[in-house]
Amino acid sequence: MSRYLYRLAKWCYGHRWQVLSAWVLAAVVAIALGTLSNGKESNNITIPGTESQNVANLLKAKLPAFSGAQTQVVFVSKGAVSAAASRAAIETTVQRMDHVSQVAQATDPFKARLVSADGHAALIMVQWRVSANSVSDSSLSALQTATHPASQADLRVAFGGQVYPGWNPKTSTTPDAIGIIIALIILLITFGAFAAAGMPILDGLIGVIIVVTGTTALAAVTQIASIAVTVAIMLGLSTGIDYGLFIVSRHRSQVLAGQPVEESVATAVGTAGSSVVFAGATVIVALVGLSAVGIPILRVMGLIAAGAVAISVLIALTLLPAMLSFAGPRVAHFIGSSRRPGRAERAARRAASHPERTVGARWASFVVRHRLPVLIVGLAVLLALAFPVTRMHLGLPSGASQPTSNTARQAYDLTDQHFGTGYNGALLAVATPVTSKKEAALITSRLAGVADVRSATPAAFQNGTAVIQVIPGTGPTASATTSLVNRIRAERTRFVAGTGARLLVGGPTASDIDVSHQLSSALPVFLTIVIGLAFILLTFAFRTILVPIKSILGFLFSVAAALGVEVAVFQWGWGASLLGVTKSAVTITFLPTVLLAIIFGLSSDYEVFVVSRIKEDFTQNGDARAAVQRGLGFQLRVVTAAALAMSFVFLAFMTSKNVEARPLAFAFAIGVLIDAFVVRLTLVPAVMSMVGAKLWYHPRWFAKYVPDPDIEGARLAGRHPEEQAASAARIGRPARSLTDGLAEEEE
Repeated sequence: MSRYLYRLAKWCYGHRWQVLSAWVLAAVVAIALGTLSNGKESNNITIPGTESQNVANLLKAKLPAFSGAQTQVVFVSKGAVSAAASRAAIETTVQRMDHVSQVAQATDPFKARLVSADGHAALIMVQWRVSANSVSDSSLSALQTATHPASQADLRVAFGGQVYPGWNPKTSTTPDAIGIIIALIILLITFGAFAAAGMPILDGLIGVIIVVTGTTALAAVTQIASIAVTVAIMLGLSTGIDYGLFIVSRHRSQVLAGQPVEESVATAVGTAGSSVVFAGATVIVALVGLSAVGIPILRVMGLIAAGAVAISVLIALTLLPAMLSFAGPRVAHFIGSSRRPGRAERAARRAASHPERTVGARWASFVVRHRLPVLIVGLAVLLALAFPVTRMHLGLPSGASQPTSNTARQAYDLTDQHFGTGYNGALLAVATPVTSKKEAALITSRLAGVADVRSATPAAFQNGTAVIQVIPGTGPTASATTSLVNRIRAERTRFVAGTGARLLVGGPTASDIDVSHQLSSALPVFLTIVIGLAFILLTFAFRTILVPIKSILGFLFSVAAALGVEVAVFQWGWGASLLGVTKSAVTITFLPTVLLAIIFGLSSDYEVFVVSRIKEDFTQNGDARAAVQRGLGFQLRVVTAAALAMSFVFLAFMTSKNVEARPLAFAFAIGVLIDAFVVRLTLVPAVMSMVGAKLWYHPRWFAKYVPDPDIEGARLAGRHPEEQAASAARIGRPARSLTDGLAEEEE
């Protein structure tokens, strides 16, 4: 592989304008398609085949008016809402809502007995004809305008439910900008050069532009969740920066050591680029593996994110060499450098010439020398961080997960305060065929008598189908509500006995319960797939069995620790106020599955980058323990910069208005930091130094039948002189060194 990438980099270096033009054209086409398609992201999460989805399909066929989304509008008065002025304002609001486009009906709270026991609050249930994603912004704006009479009557108004004004915020560029600025600062500190720091950033930006606009175009023809786009942006930006960083870092160290620029670019892509290919492949395989669990939102999320990573790899292997060709020797310039090298430049040159004197080398020496205590302490830290996982409660976020400034959170709290938390998690029981209202009333009364049911009232009867609203005694994310839904479904024949009807339980709360169950059930399957693929890929890459086993164990520890910190912050509220996040009763159901895919891929990145350099040294020198020390010393600085840049890109998305994006961003960032610093830069080298040369053992048949991908670039050894001569002949003059190039520029 290294030879092919070497030649590819050579070609891209020599044809820089063609390569740059091709990528600019790709970005322009993607922007044009995204702009013209007018695609719209969705916040709906559904799974075909679940009972709640069957209810939605049944209502669409039998009672179309009840098949759409719901909005809950809460009115609160300092006095009684039934007072003349307040009642008139609410009734006027109901009439105006009935005339809003796409609204099937708005329930009069005084006729439907949706007035609180204390007399201070009233609920209007707005039923839409269409799904939440199909409700137009203009309809939501008109719905909000319809409440003006209530506001003028000094009533407090709050919106909640499946869809409400401002429910689906547009993807913001603010997190991208924040993450990019912080990443640029980190790379400037790492390299001390604008050219070297800016190229990985530019790579990430181009990739994100193509991914976002391309996804917008796809959203016009298929349903794409907004969280899927956010994950793709996070991964596209972070991997684009990381992959560019690893290649630029390798190239720059070679140039500082005196290697000609063109040769250094090709060698960097042949070596570090090989690691990028395998690292990217593991991320892509993990993300594509999300399709195997059979859940649409995870499949779409995985495929879009995999596409983002694939673009990052292609940019790193093609566009980056072309950009390095434009930069020439300037990639090694230092900020504020003059004819006389400054302190930063002298330090960098010393690091290139004497890597054993760097901070990385000192840390590597410490880890190797104290490998057993380091291993014990590291494992203890990971186990402590992972402990909260034992208290993890999976579910989908409700209005309670929103910040207090959000109208859905206000509606949730007001409903809880005046009506009871069960009104935030109403269930829809649908019975069909029902021959009369008397049978519907019988089924309703039986449901009302179930333990943990606060009330059951008829909502509609049409076309032989009865819709009954069941109010549980607990909130939508409570385990008791899940138990209630399961109990009604398990005993459904008792409620319809003597009627010949079939009873189904659906509605938003039941849908969330079904989705959570399906996602939780898919987790073990996906974990098995990921571990199997990891073992195959890493065994092929490193041609040994022990390295993949070690990598997988480290990956599992990283995921457990990241989930533990996630639970402590978002469920328990530890440090939530400092981080500006809202405490929630649940951890998002799909977070563990997505985190497994992301951390598996990114941990494999760092595993490949660190271990491939160690193997490269071992292949050349044959001393396993010394190889660990030298390889880790070489890679610590760049892996540290990459992990910090990536984690800050993720953390920047905690400023997103999307309530699902914040916990994902936090989990990704913590997972990267734990995996990079605790596992890959500490525990992995400690274990490798303990095992020694046995780590690289593989049977003879393996060497005979399995091709060697050569990600360390061993086959490039001895090739440099002839390539340099060929380059010199091609341009008609001797190859220049960095010193020559800098001297020419200064003159």
